[in-house]
Amino acid sequence: MSSTQASQSPFRLRPAAVAALVLTLGLTACSGDNAPPQAGGPQALPVTVLEMQPQSLPAAVELMAQTEGAKETEVRARVGGILVKRLYEEGSLVKAGQPLFQIDRAPYEIALAEAKAKAEQTAREEGRLKGLLAHQAVSQKEYDDAASNNAMAQAALRQAQLNLSWTTVTAPVAGTSGRAVKSEGNLINTADASLLTSVYQSNPMWVRFGLSESDAASLPGGQLKADMVSGVELILPDGSVYDKPGKINFLASTIDPTLGTQQLRAEFDNKEGKLLPGQFVRVRLLTAVREGVFLVPQAAVVQTEQARLVMVVDAENKVAPRPVQTAEWRGKDWVITGGLKAGDKVIVDNLMKARPGTPVAPHGPQAAPGAPGAAPSAAPSAAPAPAAAKPADTPAAPAAKPAAEEAKTPAQPAAQGKQ
Repeated sequence: MSSTQASQSPFRLRPAAVAALVLTLGLTACSGDNAPPQAGGPQALPVTVLEMQPQSLPAAVELMAQTEGAKETEVRARVGGILVKRLYEEGSLVKAGQPLFQIDRAPYEIALAEAKAKAEQTAREEGRLKGLLAHQAVSQKEYDDAASNNAMAQAALRQAQLNLSWTTVTAPVAGTSGRAVKSEGNLINTADASLLTSVYQSNPMWVRFGLSESDAASLPGGQLKADMVSGVELILPDGSVYDKPGKINFLASTIDPTLGTQQLRAEFDNKEGKLLPGQFVRVRLLTAVREGVFLVPQAAVVQTEQARLVMVVDAENKVAPRPVQTAEWRGKDWVITGGLKAGDKVIVDNLMKARPGTPVAPHGPQAAPGAPGAAPSAAPSAAPAPAAAKPADTPAAPAAKPAAEEAKTPAQPAAQGKQ
């Protein structure tokens, strides 16, 4: 029994071993056919590059700023009393002279009636004494006193009329109304000059900002003069540039001792109402024209502890770091004032893999591999490789399963025979 099993066991195991050997050799051959050649060293990293060309751009200084209305008028009550009604919609546009608040009129109507009665009495007294003076029936002093009393009564009447008219608080200028500080039922006191609301004239819109000494150091002569500014641009909070240019309408001749800055103010047209008072924005002052500068995408500039760098492709198609001097942003680009020259190829992608000395395969922004217009030199050689690999891979996968099953099938009877 044991001799029979011994004679049968090699006979049954030999085909399984042969099949496993054939499978191993087939996979080795397939992997050898598909493997890229390693003789030429590491594979070149494909990168997108921009060829630098010098440009002429105006020198610019960007500063934080805040908008304010050309006229910001505080609306205050001239007479005291109970605030009866608010006559406008908060935040709406108002016209000059439009009623905004109504203060209780009753006390001032009574005061006006008293002043009117007093003025009529003194006027009659003056007229009576004037006739007597013509007949020398009264002295000149008595007549002069009556005339003075009448003049004071008339002035008091005029004041009473004004006080009554001031109970209706009107807008001093046209513009956008603000929030009502006092609500109905509050007591308005003229002693503390109670603020009721404000009116903002938003067209034109003023933008107030300050120029620090460090910002002024980048300008010719280290200071800003009115004739140096060729244009003013406004950068909105979302990063876009306001579509209307501005102009400087105020330039301080001294440095603010509290802030340490030179105060400036620009004016922008705001007919469409895109700008609101109190917005935080950025102002870009355009000064002299700079020659020979370059624009590099922000993502291509690497910030280190010592300096800012860009990665360029050298003559051997290898990555080389290049320190650069930056000025300001222009849209999504850095303005490079030093460190680059015409014709330099700056890498703009794959920067995490582009180590100094790494071989690269540079291409333009529209010539990426697989894109329309890409160079077809590598495509013919790479295309047959997958085609040759497919026939080898197809039979190998089905052959592996029968070989494994055939190897397991004789092993079970052999184990049972020993038991």
